Amino acid sequence: MKQILLVTDGCSNVGMSPVVAAAHAQGEGITVNVIGILDHGDVGELGASEIDEIARAGGGLSRMVNTRQLSQTVQMMTRKTVMQTVQIAVQKELKQVFGNGSIEALPPEKRSEVVRVIDELGETQKLQVALLIDASASMKPKLQAVEEAIRDLMLSLQARQGQSELCVFHFPGSRHGDECIMDIGWTSDLSGVHSIFTKLPMSGTTPTGPAIMQVIDFYRAEAYGKGSRDETDGMMSDYVV
Repeated sequence: MKQILLVTDGCSNVGMSPVVAAAHAQGEGITVNVIGILDHGDVGELGASEIDEIARAGGGLSRMVNTRQLSQTVQMMTRKTVMQTVQIAVQKELKQVFGNGSIEALPPEKRSEVVRVIDELGETQKLQVALLIDASASMKPKLQAVEEAIRDLMLSLQARQGQSELCVFHFPGSRHGDECIMDIGWTSDLSGVHSIFTKLPMSGTTPTGPAIMQVIDFYRAEAYGKGSRDETDGMMSDYVV
Protein backbone atom coordinates (compact mmCIF):
# COMPACT_ATOMS: atom_id res chain seq x y z
CA MET A 1 0.00 0.00 0.00
CA LYS A 2 1.39 3.35 -1.06
CA GLN A 3 0.66 6.81 0.30
CA ILE A 4 1.77 10.39 -0.23
CA LEU A 5 1.28 12.51 2.88
CA LEU A 6 1.49 16.20 1.97
CA VAL A 7 2.09 18.71 4.76
CA THR A 8 1.58 22.31 3.63
CA ASP A 9 0.38 25.70 4.84
CA GLY A 10 -0.73 27.47 1.71
CA CYS A 11 -1.84 27.54 -1.89
CA SER A 12 0.35 26.27 -4.69
CA ASN A 13 1.63 29.01 -6.98
CA VAL A 14 3.98 27.36 -9.48
CA GLY A 15 3.47 24.67 -12.11
CA MET A 16 0.63 22.24 -12.77
CA SER A 17 -2.45 21.95 -10.61
CA PRO A 18 -1.86 19.79 -7.51
CA VAL A 19 -5.42 18.49 -7.89
CA VAL A 20 -4.54 17.10 -11.33
CA ALA A 21 -1.31 15.67 -9.92
CA ALA A 22 -3.21 13.99 -7.07
CA ALA A 23 -5.58 12.40 -9.59
CA HIS A 24 -2.52 11.01 -11.40
CA ALA A 25 -1.33 9.54 -8.09
CA GLN A 26 -4.64 7.78 -7.46
CA GLY A 27 -4.47 6.39 -10.98
CA GLU A 28 -1.11 4.87 -10.05
CA GLY A 29 -2.57 3.27 -6.91
CA ILE A 30 -1.10 5.90 -4.57
CA THR A 31 -3.37 7.52 -1.98
CA VAL A 32 -2.78 11.24 -1.33
CA ASN A 33 -3.50 12.57 2.17
CA VAL A 34 -3.12 16.27 2.94
CA ILE A 35 -2.60 18.08 6.24
CA GLY A 36 -2.97 21.83 6.17
CA ILE A 37 -1.28 24.04 8.78
CA LEU A 38 -2.98 27.28 7.86
CA ASP A 39 -3.43 30.74 9.29
CA HIS A 40 -6.76 32.52 9.32
CA GLY A 41 -8.05 34.93 6.66
CA ASP A 42 -8.47 34.78 2.88
CA VAL A 43 -5.24 32.88 2.23
CA GLY A 44 -6.30 30.29 4.77
CA GLU A 45 -9.70 29.86 3.14
CA LEU A 46 -8.19 29.44 -0.33
CA GLY A 47 -5.59 27.04 0.99
CA ALA A 48 -8.22 24.99 2.82
CA SER A 49 -10.26 24.66 -0.36
CA GLU A 50 -7.24 23.50 -2.37
CA ILE A 51 -6.20 21.05 0.34
CA ASP A 52 -9.65 19.44 0.33
CA GLU A 53 -9.66 19.17 -3.48
CA ILE A 54 -6.18 17.59 -3.55
CA ALA A 55 -7.19 14.92 -1.05
CA ARG A 56 -10.45 14.12 -2.82
CA ALA A 57 -8.68 13.80 -6.18
CA GLY A 58 -6.07 11.56 -4.57
CA GLY A 59 -8.61 9.30 -2.86
CA GLY A 60 -7.35 10.33 0.58
CA LEU A 61 -8.21 12.46 3.58
CA SER A 62 -7.61 16.10 4.43
CA ARG A 63 -7.41 17.82 7.79
CA MET A 64 -6.79 21.40 8.89
CA VAL A 65 -4.76 21.53 12.10
CA ASN A 66 -2.62 23.72 14.30
CA THR A 67 0.92 22.64 15.17
CA ARG A 68 -0.18 21.05 18.47
CA GLN A 69 -2.51 18.66 16.62
CA LEU A 70 -0.13 17.78 13.81
CA SER A 71 1.53 14.65 15.21
CA GLN A 72 -1.72 12.97 16.25
CA THR A 73 -3.37 13.85 12.93
CA VAL A 74 -0.51 12.41 10.84
CA GLN A 75 -0.82 9.04 12.61
CA MET A 76 -4.62 8.99 12.43
CA MET A 77 -4.78 9.76 8.72
CA THR A 78 -2.11 7.21 7.82
CA ARG A 79 -3.86 4.37 9.64
CA LYS A 80 -7.35 5.38 8.49
CA THR A 81 -6.42 5.41 4.82
CA VAL A 82 -4.70 2.03 5.22
CA MET A 83 -8.01 0.60 6.41
CA GLN A 84 -9.88 2.35 3.58
CA THR A 85 -7.49 0.87 1.01
CA VAL A 86 -7.93 -2.62 2.46
CA GLN A 87 -11.71 -2.26 2.60
CA ILE A 88 -11.90 -1.18 -1.05
CA ALA A 89 -9.77 -4.16 -2.08
CA VAL A 90 -11.89 -6.55 -0.02
CA GLN A 91 -15.10 -5.17 -1.49
CA LYS A 92 -13.62 -5.66 -4.95
CA GLU A 93 -12.94 -9.31 -4.12
CA LEU A 94 -16.45 -9.74 -2.69
CA LYS A 95 -17.99 -8.35 -5.85
CA GLN A 96 -16.08 -10.87 -7.93
CA VAL A 97 -17.13 -13.76 -5.68
CA PHE A 98 -20.70 -12.84 -4.74
CA GLY A 99 -21.65 -10.23 -7.33
CA ASN A 100 -22.14 -7.72 -4.53
CA GLY A 101 -19.35 -5.53 -3.17
CA SER A 102 -21.18 -4.54 0.01
CA ILE A 103 -19.94 -5.99 3.30
CA GLU A 104 -23.28 -5.09 4.87
CA ALA A 105 -25.07 -7.40 2.42
CA LEU A 106 -23.28 -10.48 3.81
CA PRO A 107 -24.86 -12.74 6.45
CA PRO A 108 -23.80 -11.74 10.00
CA GLU A 109 -21.35 -14.63 10.45
CA LYS A 110 -19.66 -13.91 7.11
CA ARG A 111 -19.63 -10.18 7.82
CA SER A 112 -17.75 -10.64 11.10
CA GLU A 113 -15.17 -12.81 9.32
CA VAL A 114 -14.64 -10.16 6.64
CA VAL A 115 -14.20 -7.46 9.29
CA ARG A 116 -11.59 -9.65 11.02
CA VAL A 117 -9.75 -10.09 7.73
CA ILE A 118 -9.80 -6.32 7.07
CA ASP A 119 -8.31 -5.62 10.51
CA GLU A 120 -5.61 -8.25 10.01
CA LEU A 121 -4.67 -7.04 6.53
CA GLY A 122 -4.50 -3.46 7.77
CA GLU A 123 -1.81 -4.50 10.24
CA THR A 124 0.14 -6.95 8.07
CA GLN A 125 0.24 -5.53 4.52
CA LYS A 126 3.41 -3.69 3.50
CA LEU A 127 2.98 0.08 3.83
CA GLN A 128 5.07 2.83 2.24
CA VAL A 129 4.48 6.48 3.15
CA ALA A 130 6.18 9.25 1.17
CA LEU A 131 6.09 12.37 3.34
CA LEU A 132 6.08 15.51 1.17
CA ILE A 133 6.90 18.68 3.12
CA ASP A 134 6.13 22.19 1.94
CA ALA A 135 9.39 24.12 2.54
CA SER A 136 8.10 27.52 1.45
CA ALA A 137 9.25 30.43 3.60
CA SER A 138 6.06 30.61 5.68
CA MET A 139 6.59 27.04 6.92
CA LYS A 140 9.84 27.84 8.74
CA PRO A 141 8.33 28.39 12.23
CA LYS A 142 6.31 25.17 11.87
CA LEU A 143 9.15 22.78 11.02
CA GLN A 144 9.78 21.73 14.62
CA ALA A 145 6.21 20.43 14.80
CA VAL A 146 6.71 18.64 11.47
CA GLU A 147 9.90 17.01 12.75
CA GLU A 148 8.10 15.78 15.88
CA ALA A 149 5.25 14.46 13.73
CA ILE A 150 7.67 12.47 11.56
CA ARG A 151 9.24 10.86 14.62
CA ASP A 152 5.85 9.96 16.09
CA LEU A 153 4.66 8.59 12.74
CA MET A 154 7.75 6.40 12.49
CA LEU A 155 7.11 5.02 15.97
CA SER A 156 3.52 4.31 14.99
CA LEU A 157 4.62 2.51 11.82
CA GLN A 158 7.16 0.46 13.76
CA ALA A 159 4.30 -0.79 15.96
CA ARG A 160 2.57 -2.38 12.95
CA GLN A 161 3.02 -6.11 12.32
CA GLY A 162 3.66 -5.62 8.61
CA GLN A 163 6.68 -3.98 6.98
CA SER A 164 6.43 -0.19 7.10
CA GLU A 165 8.73 2.30 5.42
CA LEU A 166 8.90 6.08 5.34
CA CYS A 167 10.72 8.44 2.99
CA VAL A 168 10.86 12.23 3.19
CA PHE A 169 10.79 14.83 0.41
CA HIS A 170 10.67 18.61 0.56
CA PHE A 171 9.71 21.16 -2.08
CA PRO A 172 10.69 23.35 -3.81
CA GLY A 173 14.01 21.63 -4.38
CA SER A 174 15.97 24.72 -5.37
CA ARG A 175 15.56 28.44 -5.73
CA HIS A 176 15.27 28.17 -9.50
CA GLY A 177 13.51 24.84 -9.97
CA ASP A 178 10.07 23.38 -9.37
CA GLU A 179 11.28 19.91 -8.44
CA CYS A 180 11.25 18.41 -4.97
CA ILE A 181 14.22 16.72 -3.30
CA MET A 182 14.33 13.44 -1.40
CA ASP A 183 15.89 13.97 2.02
CA ILE A 184 15.60 10.41 3.37
CA GLY A 185 15.09 7.28 1.28
CA TRP A 186 12.94 4.35 2.36
CA THR A 187 13.74 3.59 5.97
CA SER A 188 12.33 2.25 9.22
CA ASP A 189 15.07 4.03 11.21
CA LEU A 190 14.46 7.25 13.14
CA SER A 191 18.05 8.45 12.88
CA GLY A 192 18.70 11.25 10.43
CA VAL A 193 15.33 12.99 10.73
CA HIS A 194 16.66 15.95 12.72
CA SER A 195 19.49 16.60 10.25
CA ILE A 196 16.97 17.35 7.49
CA PHE A 197 15.55 20.39 9.18
CA THR A 198 18.80 22.00 10.26
CA LYS A 199 19.86 22.50 6.64
CA LEU A 200 16.51 22.73 4.83
CA PRO A 201 16.49 25.75 2.46
CA MET A 202 13.29 27.79 2.66
CA SER A 203 11.89 29.31 -0.54
CA GLY A 204 8.99 31.59 -1.35
CA THR A 205 7.39 29.47 -4.08
CA THR A 206 5.01 26.54 -3.54
CA PRO A 207 5.15 24.14 -6.54
CA THR A 208 2.86 21.52 -4.99
CA GLY A 209 1.69 19.93 -8.26
CA PRO A 210 5.18 19.33 -9.71
CA ALA A 211 6.33 17.99 -6.33
CA ILE A 212 3.52 15.42 -6.23
CA MET A 213 4.36 14.36 -9.79
CA GLN A 214 8.00 13.83 -8.88
CA VAL A 215 7.06 11.59 -5.94
CA ILE A 216 4.82 9.61 -8.32
CA ASP A 217 7.83 9.22 -10.65
CA PHE A 218 9.86 8.00 -7.67
CA TYR A 219 7.27 5.33 -6.86
CA ARG A 220 7.02 4.38 -10.54
CA ALA A 221 10.80 4.03 -10.95
CA GLU A 222 10.98 1.84 -7.86
CA ALA A 223 8.15 -0.38 -9.16
CA TYR A 224 9.90 -0.83 -12.50
CA GLY A 225 13.16 -1.62 -10.73
CA LYS A 226 11.60 -4.33 -8.56
CA GLY A 227 8.93 -5.58 -10.94
CA SER A 228 5.57 -3.84 -10.95
CA ARG A 229 2.81 -5.40 -8.88
CA ASP A 230 -0.38 -4.02 -7.37
CA GLU A 231 -0.19 -5.26 -3.79
CA THR A 232 -3.91 -4.73 -3.17
CA ASP A 233 -4.92 -7.13 -5.94
CA GLY A 234 -5.56 -10.60 -4.63
CA MET A 235 -4.72 -9.62 -1.06
CA MET A 236 -7.48 -11.97 0.13
CA SER A 237 -6.13 -14.95 -1.80
CA ASP A 238 -5.17 -16.71 1.43
CA TYR A 239 -8.60 -16.23 2.97
CA VAL A 240 -11.85 -18.09 2.44
CA VAL A 241 -14.93 -16.00 3.20
